[in-house]
Amino acid sequence: MTAKSPLSKPTWTGARYCVPVLAFVGAVGAAPAWADGLSLEGVSTSRQFELSYNPIEFRGEMQGARYALSPISLAELSDPSKRLDALPPGVLAVVYPDIGEPYRSVFAKIIEGIEDGARLAVRTYPIGPGQDPAELGGLLKKNGTKAVIALGRQGLKATSSLDSTIPVVVGGVLAIPEAENRSLMGISLTPDPGLLFTRLKNLMPGVKRVVVVYNPQHNEWLIKIARDAAKAHGLELAAYEARDLAAAARAYETAFASTDGKRDAVWLPQDSTTVDENTILPLVLKESWNRNVPVFSSSFLHVKKGALFALYPNNLELGRTLASSALAAMSGDFRRKGVTPLREVQTAVNLRTASHIGLVIGYQQQRSFDFVFPEP
Repeated sequence: MTAKSPLSKPTWTGARYCVPVLAFVGAVGAAPAWADGLSLEGVSTSRQFELSYNPIEFRGEMQGARYALSPISLAELSDPSKRLDALPPGVLAVVYPDIGEPYRSVFAKIIEGIEDGARLAVRTYPIGPGQDPAELGGLLKKNGTKAVIALGRQGLKATSSLDSTIPVVVGGVLAIPEAENRSLMGISLTPDPGLLFTRLKNLMPGVKRVVVVYNPQHNEWLIKIARDAAKAHGLELAAYEARDLAAAARAYETAFASTDGKRDAVWLPQDSTTVDENTILPLVLKESWNRNVPVFSSSFLHVKKGALFALYPNNLELGRTLASSALAAMSGDFRRKGVTPLREVQTAVNLRTASHIGLVIGYQQQRSFDFVFPEP
């Protein structure tokens, strides 16, 4: 493969935008760290990625494709400070990883949403892992950039040393260390616990306690939010800390020993330690099936494997919300400081699991889900 500069040629986007044609990077294997949690909407590349899980909005053939975008009205920008006539002239930049499928399509969908929500000229900057932040910063300034949306961990890293006069909105990342969180603005790929608990109570009003095993190094910030959300929903949150696989296995064993399928449910957050796909997840799903204890998740793939339901990113809507946040930052509105959980979500349900635990989900209720498994 021919070597190329870490900083690809930027792509202008306006009423329409063109997704750059990017070479596939490396052999398909385990998802890289910066891609954790991305909703690989409808993409199917290999068994390793198990990418057959979300056919809802996939449009196929992303490479070189163009999308007609429908501008939103000013009324949809609810905060008056976000009105276009209040914004200074300039350019909104999107910095994202220059990678191959299947993740290229994910970022393309987010960028489509950004363009739709921004209603002004957007310039995209695909970057490689060796990107020089100083070079990128100079180019952004030269091009009159007034705000940046940084997608993925690569995007965040590349923009970490930008001039403080250029606000940065973060998206497409699972978690950010708490110290950094306070100084940034953006949206995590981790679904809001409050939305998960709302769906749980709608399906199973009798549930009184939620069990979760988590690594505090990754998800302490999320559990703090979850405690408040659980209280608001009349739920007890039984949270077990585990910093390695062995501790996670022991925590689940302890938790399941006292669970009652009629009043308890197990939540699987996005946590590579406590929800390890190869060791921990199969054990948890098997134990929950044997004990008739419902499991709900923050990952679509878990529904296909036996979880009752899951919330997962709606990439298009995420892009629109990121654009709204960037517009607010450009107009000097920083009330949304901090990285917040994802509220732009879609839902999936497993009817076989529901039937197994004695839960009847009627046709009308099924229509409230974006994906139903097994497929009709």
